[in-house]
Amino acid sequence: MNALGVHKGTSGVKGKAIFAVGVALFMGCSQQTASKPEETATAPKVGASKQEPAKKPAPAKTQASSLEALQKGTLGKGVEEGPLRDVNFDFDRYDLSAEARDILKGHATWLKTNPRSKVEIEGHCDERGTNEYNLALGAKRAESAKRYLIDLGISPGTLSTISYGEELPLCKVQIETCWAKNRRAHFVVKAGPTT
Repeated sequence: MNALGVHKGTSGVKGKAIFAVGVALFMGCSQQTASKPEETATAPKVGASKQEPAKKPAPAKTQASSLEALQKGTLGKGVEEGPLRDVNFDFDRYDLSAEARDILKGHATWLKTNPRSKVEIEGHCDERGTNEYNLALGAKRAESAKRYLIDLGISPGTLSTISYGEELPLCKVQIETCWAKNRRAHFVVKAGPTT
C-alpha cells in the first residue's frame, strides 16, 4: 500500500468519525429542543380553571458560607443561621467532644431527611498559631466532622470540606471566650437537584 492509499484510508475513517460526532451533536440538540414544547404545553391557559401543578419536593433550606456572610457583613451576628449548627473544638484540637458528637447526630438525622442536600464543612481556628498551622488544623477539624457524619450513614458524595484557618473569625476580641467561638466547623447547606 502506498502513502496515498494510507492517507485516503485515514481520511475516510476521520470523515466517518466527524460525521458520527456531528450526528450525535445534532441528535442531542434536537432532543433538547423537542422537550421544551412539552414543558410549555402543560402550562395552564389564560382563562382556564386553575389546576394544581404537580408538586415537586420542596428544596431543602440552604445555609450561607462564612465567606458569603463576611461579604454581606453578617459574619458573627447570628443572622444567617440555618438548619445545621456549628460544632466547636478545644484549643489546638480536632477531636470531637461528646457535645459535638450529639450535634452531629442531629445533623445526620436532618441530612437523611434531606438527601438531596449537599453540605460543605468549613474548618476554622482562632488566631493563635501560624497561618499554615491553622489552615492544616482547620482542615483536620472539617475532616473530623465529615468522617463522623459518614460513620453515621451519610453518603460521602454529599459532603465536602474546606479550611479557612484563622481567616474568617466570628469574633475578633483577643480573649478566650471569643477564641472559643472561632474554633469551629461550620456547615454550609446547598440545595441539591430537584428531579
